[in-house]
Amino acid sequence: MWEEKNNTLYKKFQFNNFSEAFAFMTRVAMEAEKMDHHPLWTNVWNTVEIWLSTHDAGNIVTDKDRKLAAKIDTLL
Repeated sequence: MWEEKNNTLYKKFQFNNFSEAFAFMTRVAMEAEKMDHHPLWTNVWNTVEIWLSTHDAGNIVTDKDRKLAAKIDTLL
């Protein structure tokens, strides 16, 4: 479940290995590019952490973030 904190939507994803994590990030990148909405994220081995906020709205959570978060959840 996405957690709203510090004006972001945050979620941590864990996979079996780096390849699965990287493949997930590739799928997210393609969808984010389509939406012209790019996440702040980190990847260490099998863990991907994502923070979403809308920069041009003053770094707050908007519907754009909620839509991308919902789309990301379908990519697992």
